[in-house]
Amino acid sequence: MHGLIYRAIECFVTDSYGPEKWSQAASLADLGFVEFEPMLIYDDALAPQVIAAVGEVLNRSEADLMEDVGTYLVSHPNTEGLRRLMRFGGVSFVELLHSLDDLQDRARLAVSDLILPHIELHEYTATHFSLICGTAIPSFGHVMMGLLRTMADDYGVLALLEYEGGTTGMETVSIRLVETEFAEGRRFALGAAP
Repeated sequence: MHGLIYRAIECFVTDSYGPEKWSQAASLADLGFVEFEPMLIYDDALAPQVIAAVGEVLNRSEADLMEDVGTYLVSHPNTEGLRRLMRFGGVSFVELLHSLDDLQDRARLAVSDLILPHIELHEYTATHFSLICGTAIPSFGHVMMGLLRTMADDYGVLALLEYEGGTTGMETVSIRLVETEFAEGRRFALGAAP
């Protein structure tokens, strides 16, 4: 698994709870080091160890932890670039949802050896969707729930997201749009922020 993915979990813990909590988790996971190198490839088997250790240190379930990681990725000031990348997916939340099918390719434009899990959007009505997520990253469906909840707020949309579980290798997230103009969304411009 790409070091950027492990590094995202590390940064979430460090930025949200402090470096001491990350050091405890790294020790509990028996990594043998404290910091992940973002451009290296690590053994996929480390992911469950790291997630379980962080969950134990923070006293959080895997599902809640990974949803918080998804929220962090598009809301923390240190990850503003990812939020901007997501906003380039469309001028509306629905356009963003439709752009998720291309997320893997867009990520590879930035980092050629980064492989994200498969993502596929199914549209049932104008307000009801499901997102099918591969599980190459443990609990990736929960990561996407946190990310999409935050992006819905970013667009000013009231959306209900529900984790529906899945079969081996796939997870499903149900997305229902309750109000597409619920609140004023966060400001976004194509150019750099002033």
